[in-house]
Amino acid sequence: MDINADFEMRAVVHASLIPWIPSPIAGVDRRMLDRIGDEVARATTVVRYAPGSHFSPHSHGGGEEFLVLEGVFQDEHGDYPEGTYIRNPPGTSHKPGTERGAVILVKLWQFDKDDSMPVCIDANSSTPENQGIGGVNTIQLYQGVRETVRLEAWEPDTSIVAKDHGGIEIFVLEGGFHEGGDHFIRHSWLRLPVGQDLAAVSGPNGARVWVKNGHLSVPPTAPTI
Repeated sequence: MDINADFEMRAVVHASLIPWIPSPIAGVDRRMLDRIGDEVARATTVVRYAPGSHFSPHSHGGGEEFLVLEGVFQDEHGDYPEGTYIRNPPGTSHKPGTERGAVILVKLWQFDKDDSMPVCIDANSSTPENQGIGGVNTIQLYQGVRETVRLEAWEPDTSIVAKDHGGIEIFVLEGGFHEGGDHFIRHSWLRLPVGQDLAAVSGPNGARVWVKNGHLSVPPTAPTI
């Protein structure tokens, strides 16, 4: 299955406007943003867990990272409320689920092969900081050899420019912005390839976004099963 699988092209999905697709697990539905592969896939997905639903125990052959968007996500290692960012490196395993219901943004099979550092950050306990960019405050979630992951708060009517970003993805958590003729709202997703500059303007209420960049400097491939 290929969804937005040409990583040399700009890709846009307004996830809140597309239907949920049932997964093979009862009570777990998905909105697919990009995908290369079948059930085992390099994928970026919004996943909704109904209350009391659980995924089967599994290992992460290619690593997993996720951000909790709503509710409380859980596994045998702990509870992860809204705003928690997790990185499970290749070779880790768990049995995820939720008692109260949850929605997460999850990326699979996208780790650098040498990345073995687990991450668990509750962004609710972090204070955004200005990194020298006017109108932008940042919570750093991860800094690796070739990728950076962060939360950004954009003040209203702020111009956001990024050049030489190594490929960038932006997922809207609150508010919105305009870019390339598109209006991005809550749970909208933008992916720009290497070499295509970002030129966005936040809306009148500003925006809070999840941002990942640098990771597309290496051509993406489907998982080797």
